[in-house]
Amino acid sequence: MGVRLMVVDDHRLLAEALASALKLRGHRVLAAAAPSAGAADLVVSRAPEVCLLGTASPAEPGVFDPVVQIKKERPQVAVVVLGPVPSPRGIAAAFAAGASGYVRHDERIEGVERAMMKARAGEAAVAPQLLQGAFAELLNPAAQPDDEGARLLRMLTPREVEVLVRVAEGEDTRLIAAGMGIAPSTARTHVQRVLMKLGVGSRLEAAALAARTGLLDRAASRRIASPAPQPPASPAPQPPASPAPQPPASSAP
Repeated sequence: MGVRLMVVDDHRLLAEALASALKLRGHRVLAAAAPSAGAADLVVSRAPEVCLLGTASPAEPGVFDPVVQIKKERPQVAVVVLGPVPSPRGIAAAFAAGASGYVRHDERIEGVERAMMKARAGEAAVAPQLLQGAFAELLNPAAQPDDEGARLLRMLTPREVEVLVRVAEGEDTRLIAAGMGIAPSTARTHVQRVLMKLGVGSRLEAAALAARTGLLDRAASRRIASPAPQPPASPAPQPPASPAPQPPASSAP
């Protein structure tokens, strides 16, 4: 007996192609929808037996919010996630949201069908090795990794952060030295230390990494939050002391 289902994916072409393939195999496809973020209401209104939900980023925060909504309003709908080879955290997030299964994007159509049947029957539709890793993650969740930009920023001294900002602004060694009031050789040493700590081989790579991770924005926030100390105020100049009055010269007798 065919499954009454919906196919949801951020890529409409993929959703429609999978829907067409499943129709040819005798399943009743109620709709093929995109994007997945706005399809939860449609799934709730159509109430399929199974919803195939495609995602390219299973570990991204909030990606399974539609699953939460579907299971809250239509708990009888079995949701099977279609995604890339994930980390255990990605599969764990899918199951924690209420998904009944997880199928890799490169699975054959027969594998997708088996997952649909299992999910409709109330079984976990996921490869055993993936399921084992997912439940290990659910039972013993690892700490969330530090934000990469924050982690990189902690590796650099305030002086090196300033050097990185200047590198990202396109300054060469001479300009860096002049702007920071240091010798060119010292500026060159700072640049090499920054490259080494960031694990990159060139200034261009360092600038790209800083921009991609938000390190530059964090560095700017740090500089605003911790303004550079101001030099002590110079004492006000004192007026010159008036010469002491001299006694009048006595006249000779």
